[in-house]
Amino acid sequence: MRSTFQRRALRGAAAVTGAAAIALGLAACSGGAAPKSGAAQGGSQGKDTVTVALRTPNWILPISAPGFTQGENAIFGAAQYRHLYEYRLDGTAQYNIDPERSMAEPPQVSDGGKTLTITLKDNTWSDGKPVTTRDVRFWYNLVTANKDKWASYRPGGFPDNIADFTVKDDKTFSLTTKKPYNTAWFVDNQLNRIVPLPQHAWDKDSATGQVGDLDLTPDGAKKVFAFLTAASKDPKSYATDPLWQVNSGAWKLEKYVPNGEVVLAARPNYSGSDKPKLSKVVLRPFTGDDAEFNVLRAGGIDYGYIPPANMSQQKYLESKGYKVSPWYGWSITYLQLNYNNPKSGPLFKQLYLRQAMQMLIDQPTISKVIWAGMAAPTCGPVPAKPDAIGTGAGCVYSFDPAKAKQLLEAHGWKVTPDGQTTCEKPGSGPDQCGEGVAAGTPLSFTVTSQTGFAATSKMFAEIKSQMAKLGIVLTVKEVPDSVAVTPMCKPSESSCSWDMSFFGSQGSWYFPAFASGERLFQTGAPVNLGSYSNPEADKLIDATQFSADDTALKAYNDLLAKDLPVLWMPNPVYQISAYNAGLQGVDPQDPMNNMFFQDWSWKS
Repeated sequence: MRSTFQRRALRGAAAVTGAAAIALGLAACSGGAAPKSGAAQGGSQGKDTVTVALRTPNWILPISAPGFTQGENAIFGAAQYRHLYEYRLDGTAQYNIDPERSMAEPPQVSDGGKTLTITLKDNTWSDGKPVTTRDVRFWYNLVTANKDKWASYRPGGFPDNIADFTVKDDKTFSLTTKKPYNTAWFVDNQLNRIVPLPQHAWDKDSATGQVGDLDLTPDGAKKVFAFLTAASKDPKSYATDPLWQVNSGAWKLEKYVPNGEVVLAARPNYSGSDKPKLSKVVLRPFTGDDAEFNVLRAGGIDYGYIPPANMSQQKYLESKGYKVSPWYGWSITYLQLNYNNPKSGPLFKQLYLRQAMQMLIDQPTISKVIWAGMAAPTCGPVPAKPDAIGTGAGCVYSFDPAKAKQLLEAHGWKVTPDGQTTCEKPGSGPDQCGEGVAAGTPLSFTVTSQTGFAATSKMFAEIKSQMAKLGIVLTVKEVPDSVAVTPMCKPSESSCSWDMSFFGSQGSWYFPAFASGERLFQTGAPVNLGSYSNPEADKLIDATQFSADDTALKAYNDLLAKDLPVLWMPNPVYQISAYNAGLQGVDPQDPMNNMFFQDWSWKS
């Protein structure tokens, strides 16, 4: 959930930040000359440089820390420090592992699925030292000893679920889990956290200390981590501290101005196969949407974004030599239902009612008209593959007010269009309102939504209008943080008075590569705010994590697409990107919200 849970810095939880997710809230900059109409030749700073609108990163240590998991920090970190595995979602790679960008070969699985043996490719640090299993062990020791300070840590997850970490030689190590997992889930959602760290340069407890093997004891690992954390909390020294001069990524930090401009320079001895084609990338922050868009219009940046309020100017930007590209994230958007609310909970537990309400949400039209084509229907708990976005493939329930009306009447409701529909036949029979629904109960609900998003307000006005035609009364209450005021609750708690919660103005949930639902829809899951519970769903979610059945994820998706634990809503793009048409390699934009600047180049 973007309002409280973090996104790619956690390698696949939910996202934060504002309307243009990677570029909100930012510090001012100057403009420049507009690009010529058509494909531009070179950028705002020259043919070997690209200027990107991005908030100033403020965390450099490639171990995520609470409070520092903003998207720009993940992009900044990944440019300098490669993850063990990177991923792509086109269905062509084993376990979704990107074979080019990853630092290791896909794991070899043995011991009934419990042991994964991983072999590193030949790579070097920027100082010429080889990347070895000692660097992986260094990372593992630091996060294990300091997991309470690691933002990616979840009790019971990595590294709690590891029984043994064994280094076999400089290139090969193995992980043995405490129980068998679905290998795809474990590789995509657990090993995605691993970032080899330069043990030969960082394994010390002070700037003047000697590098040793401090990390081999928990106390030593805590001292090293405290030292590295303190250094990462001193942004003004990022470009000069010798610590950060040793890295594995395609880019090195050339310039850093706190709350200002950041310059990344291509690393000439980068050992990866995806060599940079540009010399420099300038990350330029802005004070806000208006400041960014004014400079974008003037041609002062090569890659920026269009705030939703300015989408009417898309044609103008295109006429000035920009390409507009919707950036779809690996995400879903939904309207949370509170099954524990003593009054509305018994209603939400009726599948026919959830079906009727879903049939009154015209996702295709809302996506096209209200979101100006910058959203696409959500059809179930697993995001649509990039090539299926917007097709409606997998949507079980289409917009069908007539069928919704039939469902309500068939289950004992007196439908009063533009009035108040009430339960006429209480009881649990097939033609009655359902267990716990008393005679005269109205279909009347309050939606707690987010302030500050014009498209969201218009969307709920449309949904409210459609539901009113069948006598379902919606009251929409906008608040700054809809998650905070709609907590998971028990029926006996006074806070359990909320009905429906929406926090999806930039997508409700962003996934790691394997889009399982153990945190969202399993009984008692930490982000199951509405307390949905279905034993069959629980079994299928367990199967996605712990079985070797390749069809488990599809079975889980198919069930919940039909069972509607939530109401599926239009899924907005992560960002509406606009970039100089002379810039190549930007598209397709990574659905997991990274930016691989090494792919970018200018047309010759």
